[in-house]
Amino acid sequence: MKRAIVVGSGAGGATAAKELQGRFDVTVLEAGKGFRPLSLALPTLEKLRRTGLLFDEREIQLIFPPMHIQKTTDAGMILVRGVGLGGTTTLCTGNALRMDHDLKAIGINLDAEFEEIYHEIPIGTDHQKRWHKLTRHLFALCDEMGLNPQPTPKMGNYDQCIHCGRCVLGCQSDVRWDSRRFLDVAVQHGAHVVTDCTVESVVIEGCKATGVRMRQGLLRRVYTADLVVLAAGGLGTPIILQNSGITCEPTLFVDPVLCVAAHSPKSWQCREVPMPFVMQRNGYILSPYFDLLSFFFNKTWRYPAQDILAFMVKLADSNVGSISRTGLDKHLTDQDRSRLDEGVRTCKQILCRYGAREDDLFLGSLNAGHPGGMLPLTHEEAETLHHAHLPENLYVADATLLPRARGNPPILTIIALAKRVSHICAQLA
Repeated sequence: MKRAIVVGSGAGGATAAKELQGRFDVTVLEAGKGFRPLSLALPTLEKLRRTGLLFDEREIQLIFPPMHIQKTTDAGMILVRGVGLGGTTTLCTGNALRMDHDLKAIGINLDAEFEEIYHEIPIGTDHQKRWHKLTRHLFALCDEMGLNPQPTPKMGNYDQCIHCGRCVLGCQSDVRWDSRRFLDVAVQHGAHVVTDCTVESVVIEGCKATGVRMRQGLLRRVYTADLVVLAAGGLGTPIILQNSGITCEPTLFVDPVLCVAAHSPKSWQCREVPMPFVMQRNGYILSPYFDLLSFFFNKTWRYPAQDILAFMVKLADSNVGSISRTGLDKHLTDQDRSRLDEGVRTCKQILCRYGAREDDLFLGSLNAGHPGGMLPLTHEEAETLHHAHLPENLYVADATLLPRARGNPPILTIIALAKRVSHICAQLA
């Protein structure tokens, strides 16, 4: 049986491993370790915050290693990603929004793949039945304002949700789906998983990839393979490609998030399902969201967690940016800032209509967690999903392929795209 290497175990990598195992002998190489949710209780974390020792977002890795923080070269934005089994799916809020408009526009129809997903992953809006009174009130208020709020489809069995509000720190009650479920299926069918293994580049001989160069502690070695699938994420995959002599485009998007918060005593949003409903706007979305990173590290978030109420603006930013070994270069354009300002104004209107005083409003830290777009698909790759300057047996199966930002959670779309890539790769077996 031919050998395949899948780099990464997040949404794209775990999907590719599940789909390819059996046709190939699959080995998954993951840069991080096994994943465990952060077990520290919120009161303990609040005490830690009050010590003043938390002053830089990168410190979160000391208490929660799977959450990796990287800052732009001008330190104007914080990039968050998961490094460990399950990738960023272990740190997400479980949103299952289909966002393949741009793929359809270039001739890529993933209807069949989405249909498969709906049979494999429990997806629904049952969490709405258990919303807190606050969330129901906010939903009705946003509806009255003509913002067309819609309950957010979630991946998992939310009838068992304990409303701890800690989704981004890992689901302790095993309610929310993450890509380790797919990885388990792949392993049950014979796939191998190697953790704490950083892939540095692809070995290319002639017009073919023959394996990958990896580092594991002080050990360096080459894994050989007949097929290589890169799914190290929108920041990881471009680095590997560039290290391999394959040029990426300076078209990085990151879906920036900025929260607008209010002092709202005993609101307890911190114990609600994050992003319970969403409002689609022109170039961004709005959703209730308690931003734990801002709570821990932004000094304006000085109130107890139970007394903060917040809405997020998630922006579909311009495809202008890049990442390399020297750093992350990403700035907001004038259009990005204009849309972000518009979203902030709307959030302020919502919070004031809820009853907050404008003097009690404050902003969170600008952060992002949906990088992609540095090897964007075009009409030319609609059938093959394979760029001409890639070796014939090297494929990408993550957000790096997405044509542009959607300003929406991309996990469901990445899974569908990885399924299609895997179906194409299967023909090489």
